Amino acid sequence: MNHSIFIYITIAALVSLLIRALPTTLLRRQINSPFVKSFLYYVPYVTLSVMTFPAITEATKNPAAGYAALLVGIIVAWFRKNLFETAVICCLTVLVIEFFF
Repeated sequence: MNHSIFIYITIAALVSLLIRALPTTLLRRQINSPFVKSFLYYVPYVTLSVMTFPAITEATKNPAAGYAALLVGIIVAWFRKNLFETAVICCLTVLVIEFFF
């Protein structure tokens, strides 16, 4: 049996542990830096974007439909529509493009 997989799993577990444990052990006091506070504020949004944007194009048969839905979603959201309306309009965009093209 090849033991290299266990080495990879151990390294991945240690890296994951360090990412979670290091901030709690090193940051014991209140963060006062406005730069660090703004950086930490946007981390969840960036993480969600990094997971969502590739899935937009890979979830459709035609990547152009995903890009069109992304563009339509940005335009619809710009005009202050709520999340449900934006999602429905994006889904309809993909449906129309996949059906006709």
